[in-house]
Amino acid sequence: MKGQEQLKKSRIIKIDSKESWEHYISHATNQSYPIVVHFSACWCVPSIVMNPFFQELASTYQDVLFLTLDVDEVKEIASKFEIKAMPTFLLLSEGAPIDKIVGANPDEIRKRIDHFIHSTGSMNKATKEA
Repeated sequence: MKGQEQLKKSRIIKIDSKESWEHYISHATNQSYPIVVHFSACWCVPSIVMNPFFQELASTYQDVLFLTLDVDEVKEIASKFEIKAMPTFLLLSEGAPIDKIVGANPDEIRKRIDHFIHSTGSMNKATKEA
C-alpha cells in the first residue's frame, strides 16, 4: 500500500524504454504541455541529490510533464540529445529541445524553468487563439 501512495504523490514519470519515451513525448506534444526531463544515473551522487528538488518542481508546476530517465537504462535517448554529464535537465516544447541545463544548480534550474514555462505558456495560448 505504501508504494501506491508514493506513486500517487509523485508527479514524475520514469522513462525506462524508447517506447515509453515516445508515448509520453507524443502525448505531451498533442496536449501542448511543456516537458522537463531529468537525465540522471543511479551511480551519480549529484543526480540522486537532485531527486527531491525535481519532485518539488513537479509539485509546483502542475501543467508541465516531468520525466526522469537513467542514461544507462535508455542510452538511445541520452545519445540522441547528446547527454554527456549528469544531472542534465532538458526543457522540451512540442517535443523539441528548447534549453539544456547541465549540473546540480537548483536556483539556475528553477529560474530557467520559470522562464521556459512563461514563454511556452504564452506561445501555447497564442497558438490556441490563432
